[in-house]
Amino acid sequence: MALMERVATLVRANLNDLIDKAEDPEKMIKQVILDMQNQLLQVKTQVAIAIADQHLLDKKRKENDEKSAEWVRKAELAVDKKQDDLARAALERSLSYRQMAENFAQQVVDQTVQVENLKSALRKLEQKMAEAQSKSELLIAQHRRARALNKAGDARVAMGAASNSAAFDRMKSKVQHNEAYSHAKAELTGDSMEDRLASLEKQDQVEKLLTELKSRRGLGG
Repeated sequence: MALMERVATLVRANLNDLIDKAEDPEKMIKQVILDMQNQLLQVKTQVAIAIADQHLLDKKRKENDEKSAEWVRKAELAVDKKQDDLARAALERSLSYRQMAENFAQQVVDQTVQVENLKSALRKLEQKMAEAQSKSELLIAQHRRARALNKAGDARVAMGAASNSAAFDRMKSKVQHNEAYSHAKAELTGDSMEDRLASLEKQDQVEKLLTELKSRRGLGG
């Protein structure tokens, strides 16, 4: 039956494997426990129904046994009264009820097997559910620790990669290049020592020419 197949699937389920495959382990565990609770309720209901059916079948078996015996007694009475035809008819009725009793007896046997299977499934599911409930908090805590360690490891890897990566080296080289370029630019745009000396000489020449010009014009300084 479908119910037994679902129960078997839950019983076989490995919580650790489910957590490893789940995107949200905490949500998954809660869902598994909820599924188990639902299946447990259904199995309990089925067990109760199966037991009730077992009792009903056994009751029918007993009733047919009693009726078979009753018609045997009637056949005996008919024989005592020299009524063989009535005895034969009573024995036929007795045989019919005996066959019915045997059929019900076989159904009782089959139903008993079904009841035991359901009870076994119920016990296994109860055990699995107890295991899931006791493990759930532990498994969730383990998953959280593992997730935190993974994030810490990723952060360390990222930091290590950043410090040793080619991109970091290129950035450092670029900064050094910019510094060198700035120095070169300052040197090109600034006055060199030769330029400053040449400027002084030029100014000296201009002063001498100005003095000579004033002397010629009778405007001595």
